[in-house]
Amino acid sequence: MKIHTGEKPFTCDQCAKSFTKKHSLEIHSGVHTGKKQFACNECGKTFLWASNLKRHLTVHTREKPHSCSVCGKSFSLLCNLQKHEKIHTGVREYMCFECEKTFTTWSDLKNHHRIHTGEKPYKCSHCDKRFSLSSNLKTHERIHNREAAHV
Repeated sequence: MKIHTGEKPFTCDQCAKSFTKKHSLEIHSGVHTGKKQFACNECGKTFLWASNLKRHLTVHTREKPHSCSVCGKSFSLLCNLQKHEKIHTGVREYMCFECEKTFTTWSDLKNHHRIHTGEKPYKCSHCDKRFSLSSNLKTHERIHNREAAHV
């Protein structure tokens, strides 16, 4: 058995990483090709890794196994609980170099920085309106969806 001998006969031609199983190499190749072969049966979103799909499924089950020990708020993902806990500690380790405002997460800083750059990367699929935050785009698109439902 290859697993016991340490033999890894399947080697990636892109980065030379080796695997014991051909299937493992095929999954790994997605890192280089961008092919996401794990699809959610609920919404169709695709993932490079099975573990990411498994984590995503909590969105649909509404399972929230991670609870804050301070306020009791629950989260489906551990990383979201960890971000939330920074609210209670007051730690704001990310600072905007333009205005010196501080943030608890890098993504909050990145979103804030769009105020300074004017960047609006999220475009409505129904009209030409653009947004700096994906949440604002989603809110906006609900208007189009309501209008379409009333036609």
